[in-house]
Amino acid sequence: MYQLCPSILSADFNRLGEQIKILENEGVQWLHIDVMDGDFVPSISFGMPVIKSIRKESKMFFDVHLMVTEPERYIQDFVNCGADSITVHAEACEDLERTIERIKDAGVKVGVSIKPATPVNDISHMLGDVDMVLVMTVQPGFGGQKYMDECTEKIQELRELIDKENLDVNIEVDGGINEGTLETVMKAGANIFVAGSWVFGGDIAENVRHIQKEIEEISDRIE
Repeated sequence: MYQLCPSILSADFNRLGEQIKILENEGVQWLHIDVMDGDFVPSISFGMPVIKSIRKESKMFFDVHLMVTEPERYIQDFVNCGADSITVHAEACEDLERTIERIKDAGVKVGVSIKPATPVNDISHMLGDVDMVLVMTVQPGFGGQKYMDECTEKIQELRELIDKENLDVNIEVDGGINEGTLETVMKAGANIFVAGSWVFGGDIAENVRHIQKEIEEISDRIE
């Protein structure tokens, strides 16, 4: 299953509802929602009120990425406002195992994310407990960065581990995903692609159609 997962961090917040509707009309099923606290990452983005307001109007799968320190504190709040999946950073949790259990108990999908410098080995023992691993392919906290080539090997390593253990775990990539890097991450084994400016820069509907076509063509080539 390949999924385009547009990141609303790159949307025009004056027209957010309208732009999400365009995505839905083009068949996009997942929406990536970056929550930043100004502590774990330097930037501050948005929180529960924004998610709650767009949840009322959207049936999309809300892929909520918590770039916050000690995310365990907020899990139930994000579930209550409409998250379908919650991804926490391995580096941000005092007790990652307990945090993952809390997300499961809350009844939503669970993801774990690693920054570019964090080795796969730090989370490999937990692959059987999560639905998704998010590999950050830029430093978290800012949009518009260039894809870090050294992350390709981490995606490959993860895919090999997941396949070896015959697990049903998605690999999501976030950072610098565009025309020049999509095929690289797909060949490495990623299947969910977070894209910001590639989707929201210009004509959104046209961009989505182009990206979906690219995903289809690349998958035909590599499978």
